[in-house]
Amino acid sequence: MTYDLAVWEGEQPPDDKAGAATFAELYNTYLGEDSVDVEPTPRIRAYVEALLERWIDMTEDEEDISPWSAGPLIDEASGPVIYFAMRHSMADEVSAQAAAMAAERGLVCFDPQLDQLRPAAAERR
Repeated sequence: MTYDLAVWEGEQPPDDKAGAATFAELYNTYLGEDSVDVEPTPRIRAYVEALLERWIDMTEDEEDISPWSAGPLIDEASGPVIYFAMRHSMADEVSAQAAAMAAERGLVCFDPQLDQLRPAAAERR
């Protein structure tokens, strides 16, 4: 079982419903079945690099400590968006930190399981 997050460049949607619509549009354009593979933008690449400074990539994990469910993590990115899965057992901690890291970089984070933008009010510092 995995837990997913989406992070993208762009304007912060005004509410969760708009966030869900933006996520659906980006997914269909960049990640869906009919999408075209596009190199990740520099900001998305930098975000992935920051995640990998904090947590090891699954492809380099010899001790089974990586939170990611697929690797290399950068392969989950296309253009201005990354949609990535993490182990459910590590999702609470990792998703909160990954959402905060996105916000610190001016990126938008959306949680499809909760159908809401993150960090949520309770997660904001």
